[in-house]
Amino acid sequence: MVRVVLADDEAMFRAGIRAILSADPEVEVVAEAVNGRELVEAARSHRPDVALVDIQMPRLDGLAAVPQVRAHSPGTAVVMLTTFGRDEYIARALQEGASGFLLKAGDPRELIAAVRATAEGGAYLSPVVARRVITEFRGRGPARGAALDRVGGLSPRERETLALLGTGMSNAEIARRLFVSEETVKSHVKAVLAGLGVRNRVQAAIIAHEAGLVGDVPD
Repeated sequence: MVRVVLADDEAMFRAGIRAILSADPEVEVVAEAVNGRELVEAARSHRPDVALVDIQMPRLDGLAAVPQVRAHSPGTAVVMLTTFGRDEYIARALQEGASGFLLKAGDPRELIAAVRATAEGGAYLSPVVARRVITEFRGRGPARGAALDRVGGLSPRERETLALLGTGMSNAEIARRLFVSEETVKSHVKAVLAGLGVRNRVQAAIIAHEAGLVGDVPD
């Protein structure tokens, strides 16, 4: 069971998120918070697997709450929820230790995918946000030639997994695309991260784009 804390100051939005998550029998919302202070306390008390956090909240905003949540509950993955797609919010959320970033106007299916992916220790960015992150940080990553060199050490299956990972797919979505189990995908992702020498899926996705692999993903 994936245990989730939901933090948003809008009761109607919290109810909608809870309803979406309830569609997955292996996801449970264990607590709700209406501001950043309550979120930090909920994380301390419940030690959830995932915290879904609105950026703009009273008393303590979501961005400021992230490092406190991580300090009190290091095992909690934080996924930011916002109506804003501003690059400075995205960058700061990731720098503060968030594992994911979703737009509230996005596809509801992304929510469950994000919860599952981050609970497994990965990172998840909605496709819209992923494109922004890649554009923002592309200049800081390896040049195309260097990226191709790093990708060249991967097996054909690992390269295929990396290409799908670069599109923002969760492990479950990659498993369905490749017709393998999620456990097999986890092994492939672990091998990809190790082979590229990166710490998380976001960094791997940037390299996938740099190397031109994402355009090679079949429909």
